[in-house]
Amino acid sequence: MVPQLDPTIGSSPQLSPELDPMAESRCADVGADAMGAFFNEELSFPPVHANFASSQEQLIRFSKNVHDNVHGNIYLDPVRYVTLNNLVSYLGKKKREAIGVNGGVTHLVYPGAVHSRFEHSLGVYWLAGAAIQKLKQNQGLELGIDNFDIQTVKLAGLLHDVGHGPFSHLFEREFLPRVVSGCKWSHEQMSLKMVDHIVDEHHIDVDFEMIKKVKEMIVASSELTLPKGTREKHFLYDIVANGRNGIDVDKFDYIVRDSRACGLGCNFEFQRLMETMRVLDDEICYRAKEYLTVHKLFYTRADLYRTIYTHPKVKAIELMVVDALLKANDFLEISSSIEDPSDYWKLDDSIIKTIEIAPNQELKESRDLILRIRRRNLYQFCNEYTVPKENLEHFKDVTPQDIVCSQKNGGAILKEEDVAVSNVRIDLARGRHNPLESINFFKDYESKEKFPIPDNRISHLLPACYQDMIVRVYSKKPELVGAISEAFENFQLKTYGIKAQVHETPEKKKRRL
Repeated sequence: MVPQLDPTIGSSPQLSPELDPMAESRCADVGADAMGAFFNEELSFPPVHANFASSQEQLIRFSKNVHDNVHGNIYLDPVRYVTLNNLVSYLGKKKREAIGVNGGVTHLVYPGAVHSRFEHSLGVYWLAGAAIQKLKQNQGLELGIDNFDIQTVKLAGLLHDVGHGPFSHLFEREFLPRVVSGCKWSHEQMSLKMVDHIVDEHHIDVDFEMIKKVKEMIVASSELTLPKGTREKHFLYDIVANGRNGIDVDKFDYIVRDSRACGLGCNFEFQRLMETMRVLDDEICYRAKEYLTVHKLFYTRADLYRTIYTHPKVKAIELMVVDALLKANDFLEISSSIEDPSDYWKLDDSIIKTIEIAPNQELKESRDLILRIRRRNLYQFCNEYTVPKENLEHFKDVTPQDIVCSQKNGGAILKEEDVAVSNVRIDLARGRHNPLESINFFKDYESKEKFPIPDNRISHLLPACYQDMIVRVYSKKPELVGAISEAFENFQLKTYGIKAQVHETPEKKKRRL
């Protein structure tokens, strides 16, 4: 259970009254049967502080209560009754795919990772509200935080991922670039279109300026972000999707949620950062004594990528799903749905079931691949190596052609379609750079100055290199594992002058038929 931000409020893991922004009106019912949360029709609440205003108690009584298995009780706080009714209803229908947030097929390796992006969106909504309420509590008059700001930030948290396609990042990074030439499509850009579509489709009466700022906050960490000088209250854009230094409530939620779902321990405490953050010079900064907590955020994220999201079996299944979608694309026209929101919202993980049960001969190859996944007859992992540090800067993705061209004469003749390559990049969210370099800290709560912490002032136990590049090679046919493994070794010798892999491919795997 995630520690409470205020342990004095009963036994339920909920936020303190100061961090607990309540709804202005009753929220409409939302289907939450597919998520690890449920709606309580009969609301019951733990004891509250004696000075908790009766008006706030009334707001609690007339709001909808969602019990989330990570954050405990979440109170839905609509901008207006009809607004959140339609927005959350849409999220419930569109975004219930099992995701493990960053890994589209993670649940096929980690069975507990069946939570949905709908749950994650509610979690980010809740934490975004808690974050801005904490800033208002500590610096409200100084920063001029008003109800419009609070509602906007929370709405951005709720909608920040609404543009994701089926199987999360796999669709955007692995599938689309291979079917759309020069594709620059992004889920952030699609989120902007989806927000407009939802508002227009359901005739939602919502402030135009609020929706405009919501969309700006959604893309704050992407290439679509606006220049800093064009924004007011720039610190508000640090909360949901922080393009300035990567510390945001999106990460707070998925790190804890995914660790819990996959049965991994998580000793990163986002609450410490939420409690100590302050705004200095229009930027959210953190107390200097918490720099190790900040580092733990990025290290835990990297560990999730290495252990869960890019697990060799997870990547094998992803490669097969991509191949299945590629083979089905001409017949089902999957990629034709990415521009029109009225078509795109229908596209989710069920596309695999559509392929699986379709009788059409045109989908036979795709069906066969999905059947292989069901029967655990996966692409065979041959071997991997970590790119040497001195070669990281000029590294180019390895391709099946590189491996095939490295085979020696004699033995099986390899073709590009026999080989699958996964180039896995794992970093601390800032590429090859130290994430602490882009973060500003303050000495104590009386301090008015912010400063970064240079490398020579931090613990010597922290890493000196901040990125790994791992090259993995798979055989699509079990009988070719030996030949592909040998070609992979030859490629390493030709490229680096050494075998960069840790060990030889096991003989038992090479002989597998």
